[in-house]
Amino acid sequence: MAYELNKKLKSIEPYDPGTGDYPIRLDANESCFNITDKLGEVISEAVKKVEFNRYPDPAAKEVTEAFAAFYGLKPEHCTAGNGSDELISLILSSFLDKGDTVVTLSPDFSMYAFYGFINELKVKNMPKEEDLKIDVGKVAEFCNNNDVKAIIFSNPCNPTSLGVRRQDIIRLVKNVFCLVIVDEAYMDFWGESVLDMTEELDNLIVLKTCSKNMGMAALRLGFAVAGETITSALRGAKSPYNVNAITQAAAAAVLRHKPMIMEYTAELIHSRKMLQAAVTELAERYFVIEKVYDSVTNFIFIRTPKAKEICERLLQKGISVRYMGSYLRVTAGTERENSIFLSEFKEILSLL
Repeated sequence: MAYELNKKLKSIEPYDPGTGDYPIRLDANESCFNITDKLGEVISEAVKKVEFNRYPDPAAKEVTEAFAAFYGLKPEHCTAGNGSDELISLILSSFLDKGDTVVTLSPDFSMYAFYGFINELKVKNMPKEEDLKIDVGKVAEFCNNNDVKAIIFSNPCNPTSLGVRRQDIIRLVKNVFCLVIVDEAYMDFWGESVLDMTEELDNLIVLKTCSKNMGMAALRLGFAVAGETITSALRGAKSPYNVNAITQAAAAAVLRHKPMIMEYTAELIHSRKMLQAAVTELAERYFVIEKVYDSVTNFIFIRTPKAKEICERLLQKGISVRYMGSYLRVTAGTERENSIFLSEFKEILSLL
């Protein structure tokens, strides 16, 4: 008798991050700088000290302390994870029971709803305003009137590139009865973080990643920051050896070089500003670009009815960007990458 998958697994389609070997990759919101160019020897020396025959530190003490020092936090309020993805799944599976309601916002990072679904939660999606912004008053009312146990969203948002001000996030957290999970993967490009409020607000979890401004996407390292009660529960629920020893050693070494990371971050912000200004200028000449959103991230978000065609033509030129229905998401690259993209983008627009 053939084994049959359950209904949940039958309906799942693998996440498609976009594949292919393209000379210019502006599709994944990664840093365009390779951290090993400046810290290769430092990372190498750290990895050499790893005892490969031993399990990694289950508490990830060294890297957690380095992360906490980077942001001025207490290490005891930080939990390391195998990327933010692991932490998202862990939080939803541990703090909510089967059938509980979790709210996601739309558009936003698709994996929030996926992990809610896979953990057999009732996922309620709340569309954002027409301008893709969030009305925190409406969100709070929705959560309180629908027996919601948790809400999860990114701030600034992937993919819209827009952000919600710090005071509005705090107002939301204080006015709902549920757990609020704020994914601040792109907050280092802005400056409206609520990391410092996690100790005061006992229903708040802030997620951070080392994949964006820190340029360590290959290491798969993320952190959940919360008050003592949530952190204690989270550490108890996670797998004992969830962050491998190589990641712990390499990331701890990099995190101790904050000035260099901040220099890279400033360069990425400058790159995005230049890219956004250039595309906005093109939008004034080519009406097929309907809107270029005011980004506070390391990428720009463009609305155009020709998104699919533009994306396909860019791929033919060896340039990968993210196609999202009526939108294109374009990561800020190096000066050279931006220049090539803009040249090809302009030529494509002139032909549409």
